[in-house]
Amino acid sequence: MSFFNQELQNRVFLAESDIDSLEIVPLGGIDDLDENYEMPEELPILPLRNTVLFPGMVIPITVGRQKSIRLVKKAYRGNRTIGVVAQANAQKEEPTSADLHQVGTMGYIIKMITLPDGNTTIIVQGRKRFKVTEYLREDPYITALVKGIDDYFPNPNRKESKALIQSIRDSASKILKLNPEIPQEARIALDNIETPSFLVHFLSSNINAEVFDKQMLLETDDIPKQATKLLELMMREIQMLELKREIQNKASSDIDQQQRDYFLRQQMKVLQDELGVDSPDRELENLRLKAAKKKWPEAVRLHFDKEANKLHRINPMAPEYPVTLNYLETLTDLPWNEYTKDNFDLKRAEKILDADHFGLDKVKERIIEYLAVLKLKNNLKSPILCLYGPPGVGKTSLGKSVAKALGRKYIRMALGGLHDEAEIRGHRKTYIGAMPGKLVQNIKKVGSSNPVFILDEIDKVSSDFRGDPASALLEVLDPEQNSSFTDNYLEVEYDLSKVMFIATANSLDSIHPALRDRMEIIEVSGYTVEEKLQIAKKYLVPKLRKDHGLTPKDFSIDDKAILRIIEGYTRESGVRNLEQKIASIIRKMAKFVAKGEEFPKVVKPETVERLLGMEVFDKDLYQGNDMAGVVTGLAWTSVGGEILFVESSLSRGKGTLTLSGQLGDVMKESAMTALSYLKAHSDDLDIDYRVFSNYDLHVHVPAGATPKDGPSAGITMLTSMASIYTQRKIKNYLAMTGEITLRGKVLPVGGIKEKILAANRAGVKDIIMCAKNRKDVEEIKGDYIKDLQFHYVETVDQVLDAALLPEKVKKPIHFILPEEKRSDLPTSL
Repeated sequence: MSFFNQELQNRVFLAESDIDSLEIVPLGGIDDLDENYEMPEELPILPLRNTVLFPGMVIPITVGRQKSIRLVKKAYRGNRTIGVVAQANAQKEEPTSADLHQVGTMGYIIKMITLPDGNTTIIVQGRKRFKVTEYLREDPYITALVKGIDDYFPNPNRKESKALIQSIRDSASKILKLNPEIPQEARIALDNIETPSFLVHFLSSNINAEVFDKQMLLETDDIPKQATKLLELMMREIQMLELKREIQNKASSDIDQQQRDYFLRQQMKVLQDELGVDSPDRELENLRLKAAKKKWPEAVRLHFDKEANKLHRINPMAPEYPVTLNYLETLTDLPWNEYTKDNFDLKRAEKILDADHFGLDKVKERIIEYLAVLKLKNNLKSPILCLYGPPGVGKTSLGKSVAKALGRKYIRMALGGLHDEAEIRGHRKTYIGAMPGKLVQNIKKVGSSNPVFILDEIDKVSSDFRGDPASALLEVLDPEQNSSFTDNYLEVEYDLSKVMFIATANSLDSIHPALRDRMEIIEVSGYTVEEKLQIAKKYLVPKLRKDHGLTPKDFSIDDKAILRIIEGYTRESGVRNLEQKIASIIRKMAKFVAKGEEFPKVVKPETVERLLGMEVFDKDLYQGNDMAGVVTGLAWTSVGGEILFVESSLSRGKGTLTLSGQLGDVMKESAMTALSYLKAHSDDLDIDYRVFSNYDLHVHVPAGATPKDGPSAGITMLTSMASIYTQRKIKNYLAMTGEITLRGKVLPVGGIKEKILAANRAGVKDIIMCAKNRKDVEEIKGDYIKDLQFHYVETVDQVLDAALLPEKVKKPIHFILPEEKRSDLPTSL
């Protein structure tokens, strides 16, 4: 709504040169309008668009059409009375009678002004409404027969009428208050209007409404109805103004904050230039330059451009800015399609692997095979290897040697205790402190997409409410899927197919079955004493001597001394404890050298005890065959093979079987199976069946504090029981291993290499085992088994034939058995 005082009446407002009135600005009106104006029967009609003339109102009208100019000039020379009617179609340039509304206002031309551009402006006062009854002519201008319309206001003193008029005044005042563009004089003009009819016409003319709504008000001759419709439009206007003010206040606050931020940013820019720190724009420019050199896929390039454009629009002071900046830096720091060149010299690779690790022939052979195929076919997918074996045998350190042999970067990721899936897949970047998973972080760190990646202790991955990392590794360790690995932080695919993953594990039982299926399992068995001796001589002693600042001239360690350390001070499959013991000796040597004291230049077996103290472990040796029921068995432990003794004894009783030595369920079942077999085949062994019910049998496996379990002691227990029941000697220097069945079959067992080496160390000369274990023996180097005699069996009878001697022990048991009771046989018919 816009109100203007009387001083503005002579101002002319033009918006276009070829229309009647692009913007009609009401200049005021005359209160106490005399409604008894004589209405002519015929009036020349002046079409208007974009405005409506109400009775009592004085407005300027700019006339541009030739017809309208002729009409205005003729009327101004005459009685100055014209009819003003709004166009129904405001877009019509040359309206006809069909384009005009039927209700208009008789106007009186107060003043006519001719402008230099040819247009004419008239000041018109509205006097009375009329209705067109018939249009007479179209030329030279529109002429029509009209009929006057009187304002209908039956009882202006009614409470409802007064309340309605007061509501209109209050609404107008509120509009004036909400719209600061309306001059103060408009309030004065509003306060001076007393006639309700003129007040309604005045506000109807000045309300900020469409021409259609104003025409509707003009056609309503009932003043209370017109006032009600006007009030609705005013309330709508008030709502718009309140919303506008709210938006303006908010925008003003935002603009103030933006101006403040802009000022601070300009200051920061100056300070950054002085300090040599990159500005946000320069940071983004550097990122784009760095991205242009990347060899990433098209999808990643488009994603980077999208995020970079987003960063450009973000206020550097906003919290999202550093998040997006860190994300883009991560994308550009990753080695997309950047690979180190593999060294395909197979002889060199063999030398490196042999120089760094003694033994581990299967693993070395698999690496050389991979290199050979890769040399012939350059785009081979990397294998997923899993090195499985006891601690300390060099599974983890082997990864470094593989990387060195291939000429690749080396990464080691410890999975022990890992329980959060986000460690593998990363966090979504919307979280505070989000970062990529360890896989992507490590690849970013080494700057190569084809490193040797060691997944250490994969069998010790756990899971909780934060997810299952083992399930997340399924995608990583699948050659068919890891070419499109998606980290939650990156949001784009990254190719891991060229990465050579090598997992290590101590136990296969705790690895997820689906994960185990994806890996190529290579068993890394424990070292023999001979292998440990060679490792100590070639690797450990030179390395530790150098680490402690000593030279070969300072001292040396005799082979027999190393053997004594291995057998008396360590008991393990690997060489970790052996390294610690040798380091302890070298530290003492370093102390002697530093103090300048006399010390032996060669460490001999007798010197070891003086430097390390008494031996910690006793060597298990074969103990002879003088007693019945004592048989030497072979066992596998996590630290290598050992011999164990199975002892059986008989005492008068009722045939009870007692087992001791902290045996597991499987071992107990083996003992019961062996006893049942002997009872069923007692005649074959010349055992009196009455012995089983009159003597209690006690089977004991020494070292009772050590838990024992497994089926491999089956034939050992059977032989021990057969010996005690028959009182026959066991063959001298004999050991055995194998599982038995109730039918008398001998089944193969595992850990053959460790068991055989333990037997060799203990002085055993003959070993009985299942014929199906022959293939395991053939994999062992001949040097380690040249003094051993193997007896391959398939049945228990073959075991007893090879193990039991015909002669009895020196003091055999004389069984006291009750006489056999014979019942009378029935007489046959």
